Amino acid sequence: MSRKAVEKNIREIYRRIREQSPPHHFEFSDPFWVLITTMLSHRTRDEVTDAAARSLYNRYGDSRGLSTARYEDVKDLISRVGFSTVKAARVVEVARIIEEKYGGKVPGDIEKLTELPGVGRKTANVVLADSFGIPAIAVDTHVQRIATRLGITRSDDPEDTERILEKIVPRELWLGFNPTLVEFGKHVCRPIGPKCDICKISEYCDYYSKRKKS
Repeated sequence: MSRKAVEKNIREIYRRIREQSPPHHFEFSDPFWVLITTMLSHRTRDEVTDAAARSLYNRYGDSRGLSTARYEDVKDLISRVGFSTVKAARVVEVARIIEEKYGGKVPGDIEKLTELPGVGRKTANVVLADSFGIPAIAVDTHVQRIATRLGITRSDDPEDTERILEKIVPRELWLGFNPTLVEFGKHVCRPIGPKCDICKISEYCDYYSKRKKS
């Protein structure tokens, strides 16, 4: 199916995706801990990320506590996440900046969020949508994969994909868009062994169409 056809049917496609997506588990709703959890999540399974973030929360409680944490202690608490040695330093630094520059309150502004070390647009958009209720589309690996398979984008740049999705996805669907596609990506449109036989959007899917012909 052409990209134009996908754009025309985007509401129906998203409705079907929601039907097949289990509820998303949010470990935190507080903006600071959503920020820290999302920073930890890169190249890490959700259950490992959530456990590491919960360990930090239980030990330090808030940005003030984490801002004064010892690097070695933080590294030990998050040792199972990917790139833990880099992330340990970054989350402490971010906590310090939040304390010193913003009085302990995470800014609800994408420009200020992306000025924080280790915070890109994906992380910032997750914080905006999931904590502040500000419409935003966060493009993680699941969203990127699904958009590519549908033929919505041919770019592997998440920022390009974000701009494309913002144009075709109605703004009232932006809140909850990322968590819904994350669950769909984990359970149906998986990176390896996608369940195309039960997928409710296969008729719109460029990837499925090509598989049928091969």
